[in-house]
Amino acid sequence: MSNWVPPTARNNRQPTFNQGMEYELDPRNVGIPGSVQLTKDAKNLIGISIGGGSPLCPCLYVVQVFDNTPAAKDGTLSSGDEIVGVNNISVKGKTKVEVAKAIQAIKAEVTINYVKLQGDPKQGKTLDIVLKKVKHRIVENMSSSTADSLGLSRAILCNDTLVKRLEELQQNSSVYIGLIEKARAMMKSTAKLIAAHKAFGEAFAAIGVKEPQANASLAFTRFGEAHRNLERFGTQLLRNVAPVVNDLTTYLNKAIPDTRLTIKKYADVKFEYLAYCLKVKEMDDEEYGYAAMHESLYRVETGNYEYRLVLRCRHEARVRFAKLRQDVMVKLELLDHKHVQDLCTQLRRLVASLTEYHKECITEMEETDIFPIEIDLNRALRKTSASAEVEAQ
Repeated sequence: MSNWVPPTARNNRQPTFNQGMEYELDPRNVGIPGSVQLTKDAKNLIGISIGGGSPLCPCLYVVQVFDNTPAAKDGTLSSGDEIVGVNNISVKGKTKVEVAKAIQAIKAEVTINYVKLQGDPKQGKTLDIVLKKVKHRIVENMSSSTADSLGLSRAILCNDTLVKRLEELQQNSSVYIGLIEKARAMMKSTAKLIAAHKAFGEAFAAIGVKEPQANASLAFTRFGEAHRNLERFGTQLLRNVAPVVNDLTTYLNKAIPDTRLTIKKYADVKFEYLAYCLKVKEMDDEEYGYAAMHESLYRVETGNYEYRLVLRCRHEARVRFAKLRQDVMVKLELLDHKHVQDLCTQLRRLVASLTEYHKECITEMEETDIFPIEIDLNRALRKTSASAEVEAQ
């Protein structure tokens, strides 16, 4: 084909009118030219879909780069890029089917001459895209019958199982909140019990000191020591339970909120990707409608820049969507692992601490076999009265 334009000269071309078309080429279609050599896969494909071309559009462009294909692995071509040649032969005036056949006819390696789409993706994030995101967010939590009755179509990625995990996280949060509340209530009650044991220990020790009868004094002193030991056992129980409560609190206040935030970010990116998908479909339908009526569409006959920009935005949104989805899956897997393993570990530690505490208390009280205690109340009363008189003097 003799009408091939070298890449170095393409940027210097002046805007021209399309042959057989009434509109001037959109100057925004001018970009940075280049070429890329791609090695075909076993199916004789490079992994791109092509749009535009004769007779409606003066430009041929990449609609989509498919995952795990030679074009995707190379990374040079992207959605929205203009295709200007195949193996350095111009494809101007060709249909997309003719270009696809030309690429298929070349075996092993093929060179694609392109012009990179120049444009800020932020320009593609219009008010229409924002409103579509809001729509998808609303439809997400609707049942099919409700959405149909309201005339809202459901996108294929709505009711995503990952987003549904938010409900499971909320249920897990409730379980942990309940465990932490019960553990703290138990610790508070144990602290009061420790204070009671301490008071009893001091009281019985004081009685033992003042008791004039040797056997009774020894018995009260031993009973006071037993209560001091119970106080010590309770203090150790609190030391063992405190780390368990701290670990459960960390999981509740850090791990779950962090995962919940990641899921919400993922959902936002997903809604944006769905919004661009819906926008592309609407623009496709508009083109088909004009083509069916044999009427020209201004944006198509001037290079279809707006459509190509939306394709680029959709591609970038899809990349972000796939990355965040992977991040969410990893975090959920780690969280599930931590939930199952750590929860079991912490509960075992809690039960073991309580069991040890109660066994020590039972053993201590069984060994404190001091009953019955014989006390001469008259002698004790006389000694107490004498001590009171001495203190009064």
